[in-house]
Amino acid sequence: MAKRVSVDRWLFVVALLLVFVGLVMVFSASAVMAKERFGSGYYFLLRQLGCAVAGIMAMIVIMRIDYKKYKHPAVVFTLLGVTTLLLISVFFLDRSHHTHRWIHAAGFSFQPSEMAKPAIIFFLAYFLESRTKLMEDWRNTILPAVIPTLVFVALIVFQPDLGTAIACATITVCILFVAGMNMKYLGYGFLASLPVLYLLIFHVAYRRARILAFLDPDSDPQGKGFHIIQSLIAVSTGGITGAGLMEGKQKLFYLPEAHTDFIFAVTAEELGLLGSLVLVTLFAIFLWRGVRTVLHTQDMFGRFLAVGITSMVVVQAFINMSVVLGLMPTKGIPLPFVSYGGSSLLVTLACVGVLLNITKQAE
Repeated sequence: MAKRVSVDRWLFVVALLLVFVGLVMVFSASAVMAKERFGSGYYFLLRQLGCAVAGIMAMIVIMRIDYKKYKHPAVVFTLLGVTTLLLISVFFLDRSHHTHRWIHAAGFSFQPSEMAKPAIIFFLAYFLESRTKLMEDWRNTILPAVIPTLVFVALIVFQPDLGTAIACATITVCILFVAGMNMKYLGYGFLASLPVLYLLIFHVAYRRARILAFLDPDSDPQGKGFHIIQSLIAVSTGGITGAGLMEGKQKLFYLPEAHTDFIFAVTAEELGLLGSLVLVTLFAIFLWRGVRTVLHTQDMFGRFLAVGITSMVVVQAFINMSVVLGLMPTKGIPLPFVSYGGSSLLVTLACVGVLLNITKQAE
């Protein structure tokens, strides 16, 4: 089969559509709050629009760069080193919302944990490319492969941000699985993580409260169960066709983080089941084209990059939507392309640029 002469148009268009939907829903979800807090209903929209334009420009530039140029230790280990330094540096900065997740400069903020995901993807693609026949060697292949992930996960957990740490671990598992890792090692890793997860969840008060609220949100409707209850109210009142764009009520200081973590709930309330299904379908198409790229890419480095980038987007979308629908405990995971957040949008679009270049060279 001949190589493609252009990038995957489906993937390109889906990414643009998701960004557009995100801009519309960020404005709808944040206009009233922005007017109240900052004196302008366009405050969050304009900031997100700026990041969207920058991200799309980065995506277009990057999709023209041969992805094989990234297959160099100077690129991979510089990315790992810079990401590690950024993740450490946040602990020496002032807290924001009781966490050490952000670097603030010149009126903008950046979340270093967003860089951890592509750093892990590029490292694993580089490291595992020549080791697909050595995946049974846990000492010289599996262990060195997961060390950067374990370091990043530990630093992110201490910020604290367990949701992003879980996303990083899941991306790693996806790449290792496609590389041919024996499933017994996944089982060993899962068993080894259980005591750590137990300590992180049940011995940390607010996480334990989230689990209890997830199991029975009505037990504390004005406290820990408030997020889930308000989210489910928004989703359920949307019906089939929704209340109409800008007409949602839950975003009016009822639903916390309406323009970020719970933007899918606003979408469900205002655009209904049909609008929500459109959004889910766009992510499903992204998954389809991503998997197709993996299957049609013979170069192992490109294949592992495609797996990592596709799983990065889809895993976060799955977690975010599951939280909104009350299928998972509350986590601070944004909906890719859609939720307000410049760091997430810029990094995601840049990674999609890499994926688009891989589609161009897929056979």
